[in-house]
Amino acid sequence: LKAGGVAGVCVDLILFPLDTVKTRLQSPQGFRKAGGFRGIYAGVPSTAIGSFPNAAAFFITYENVKSMLYHGSTSYLTPAAHMVAASLGEVVACLIRVPSEVVKQRAQVSPSSSTLRILSHTLYHEGIPGLYRGYKSTVLREV
Repeated sequence: LKAGGVAGVCVDLILFPLDTVKTRLQSPQGFRKAGGFRGIYAGVPSTAIGSFPNAAAFFITYENVKSMLYHGSTSYLTPAAHMVAASLGEVVACLIRVPSEVVKQRAQVSPSSSTLRILSHTLYHEGIPGLYRGYKSTVLREV
């Protein structure tokens, strides 16, 4: 739990500026209008808050599913057990990751808005389903 959470936070915070540049390059309004290199850490609070539970949920699910599948399995099934465990871990982790990503990406292309304002705006106008926009495609990509 702790190791997975800390590892997830470290990776996400170190790579955050690269993700912001990528998101702004993909923005329909264009890189410069989306903020350019200004506010390169816009949206980092949602990543910081979601990163630990996201990584922890993945590793807890992965380890538990893997241990259930190992009982009585033969050595040639070991890779399949890892694949199934990792896939289920991603499905669970995406329940946390996707809302965090939605808020983060919206903050990255609108650096003048706060993370809390973007979250409340999304909930008010789109409800909970708005936070899970792209869940299925994210799960398919991760699995």
